[in-house]
Amino acid sequence: MCTLLLCFMLLGVVFYTTHAIKFPPNVSLPAVFAFGDSIMDTGNNNNIMKTFAKCNFPPYGKDFKGGIPTGRFGNGKVPSDFLVEVLGIKEFLPAYLDPNIQPNDLITGVCFASGGTGYDPLTSQLAVAISLSTQIEMFKEYIGKLKGLVGVDRANFIIENSIYLVVQGSNDISNTYFLSHVRELQYDVPAYADLMLTGAMNFLKEIYKLGARKIGVFSAPPIGCVPFQRTVAGGIERECAEKINDLCKLFNTKLSRELTSLNQNLINSRMVYLDVYTPILDIIVNYQNYGYKVGDKGCCGTGEVEASVLCNQFSTTCENANDYVFWDSFHPTESVYIKLVDSLIRKYMHQFL
Repeated sequence: MCTLLLCFMLLGVVFYTTHAIKFPPNVSLPAVFAFGDSIMDTGNNNNIMKTFAKCNFPPYGKDFKGGIPTGRFGNGKVPSDFLVEVLGIKEFLPAYLDPNIQPNDLITGVCFASGGTGYDPLTSQLAVAISLSTQIEMFKEYIGKLKGLVGVDRANFIIENSIYLVVQGSNDISNTYFLSHVRELQYDVPAYADLMLTGAMNFLKEIYKLGARKIGVFSAPPIGCVPFQRTVAGGIERECAEKINDLCKLFNTKLSRELTSLNQNLINSRMVYLDVYTPILDIIVNYQNYGYKVGDKGCCGTGEVEASVLCNQFSTTCENANDYVFWDSFHPTESVYIKLVDSLIRKYMHQFL
């Protein structure tokens, strides 16, 4: 006999086309929290004056509710939005730094992520983004606010039973190591993977100390296949840059192994390695099988280099973003995020229960 959720998983039901998941009576997932970079950022970078990693202007948000550019790096929702929707918590995951955030939003989860940041402390410095250490400080501040809203006991329950998403590594590999070359002069590829891993493990231990238990950690995606890297490192044919993907795969192997170790050493922890490399690479390589017309360029501008401030109101935007795997030269379209979250839900959700 399987639970309703597990039966759905075995049948391969596509959750985002139906209704929210219904959990067994003894399971509670009261909130979702997101940490990391632009894949999860829902607007925290909007008021950072000196950063170029922002997108609170058209054509970003083209397909978002009301066509509003909210600071999400894409044409619509991002993965954390779809997860809270599928879990039946709320429609969107708001940015913690949103000046209009409401008390109920705090109770059901917020996003601390910042576009441009990474596991390597240098990454957020180069991008003028909110570092992981600062995101932890924001989380501590949040916990204080939550206790003031619902009391200590309920706040502790929310913190210990919610799902946490951690999405990092792309900017470390793409920007800090291969684009700026700063770290490439200091570390070879294996050593830099270890530096990233140290940052990841330190961060996970910190949020565990603050009460987080159910933590989903995204692998590094195939960064060498995003349009920008194809343009600058993929040669005349704009092929995937394999040396970049090789670092992604090496880091992912190390990350998966260390998460297993953490789970064995931290009481009641459920740190789940979420492989996004494989499904995203399959969508990119076999894009036509998924109904896309373009897999190697973004919808915005030429699709080869534009992202963030280079993708703006003066850029020519494709007519239908659903024809594209990528929205800009770094970030997938909302349509890809839907497919990705559906895949992750079916493959990994049972590990959080």
